[in-house]
Order: sequence, then structure tokens, then C-alpha cells
Amino acid sequence: MHPTLSTLKALITSQPFKRSQLGLFQGKTKQYGNNVPFSKHKTRRTWLPNVQRKRLFSDTLQRFVRVKLTTRALRTIKKKYASIDNYLFRNSASTVSHEGLRLRLMMRDAVATRPTAGETQRQFENRKADEVRRVQTKQALRDRKVEVNRAVSAKGPTLEDARKARLAAVEALRGTTSSSEAIKPGQVLLYLKQQQKEQKRLLGQKFFSVL
Repeated sequence: MHPTLSTLKALITSQPFKRSQLGLFQGKTKQYGNNVPFSKHKTRRTWLPNVQRKRLFSDTLQRFVRVKLTTRALRTIKKKYASIDNYLFRNSASTVSHEGLRLRLMMRDAVATRPTAGETQRQFENRKADEVRRVQTKQALRDRKVEVNRAVSAKGPTLEDARKARLAAVEALRGTTSSSEAIKPGQVLLYLKQQQKEQKRLLGQKFFSVL
């Protein structure tokens, strides 16, 4: 879901020149100065950038997009980049502002949902599968790192935890042996070690199955 204009307005409330974030202003902002008449009695004034509303064709979206931009940005798009797509993708986030980032996200999603020029449908499907696999791998590594950090930072088991584990092991062993046989401490320890190995094996399978 792409951010709407109202969402962008809520995000840029702390910007010094909020209007520049709602269009392509190429770094142009409000300027301040003085009116200087013949009497040299100066009065403060401001200069606003020359903002125009234009419809520019996007090769990626295959349609016209309406944007507010300064004449400086329009001249840069026409003379240096030849299209709004190149302008948005080849400039930094601070230059294209919030509105430019919104359009860039729309174009990036459009590229991801259809084959590019000269790409077959099979190549497009393989590329999408590789992207999904790459995202899953990153997520699995991130989850694994979180689990390791949690295990390192967590406190060791207390005596109460050991007592509960021993009682659970005794109950499990009673179900596998006859009621007349006494359960030895060595059997409980062996059972707990086997359970620990099984948990590690299951955790490893869960981790490597995502890769």
C-alpha cells in the first residue's frame, strides 16, 4: 500500500518548508530578503519558488502522473534525465522529497509485477522466485539472530525450573515403565539429555527448512 497525500502531510509537519515535500522542488525553498526603496527604508519580504502543475508521462507506469514541480526541476528532467522515471531513480531521497519517494515506490512495484523489456515470462517467474527466496533467507537469519541473542541474554535455569523438569521427566518415564519398577536418578538424567538433543535437532530443522 502506497502512502497517500494525507499521510504525507501528517509525516512532514515538522519540515521547515512543508510545501516542498509535496512536489518535486529540486531543493528550491522560500527565500527571505528586503524591499529596498529609494528612501532606503527596508521592509521584509519573501520569494516563493516558481511552482507549476504538470502531467508527465511515466514509462514504467505507462500513464501520465500529475505532479507539482518547480521550473528548475522541470528543466532538469527534460534536459538531463529525459523522463521523470530516471529523475526519481537517479536522485537522492532528499532531492526528490516525500512525493518523489511515493512515486518511486509505485514505479518499483510496477517493475516487480511485470516482465521488463526483453525478459520472457519464464525468466520473470524465476526472478520473482529468487526474490522471494532471498527475502525468506534474510528473515530466517534475522529470526535466528534474535533467538541466539535472547538465549545469550536470558538468565540460566533456576532450581525451580530444574525441579519442574525433573518431575515432568519422572511422569513421562512412569508412562513407559511398569508401576512396580522404581525410577532411578540416572534414568531421569538420561531422559532429560535426550529431550535436550531432540529440541536442538527440531530447532535446526526449523531453521534450515526456511533456507
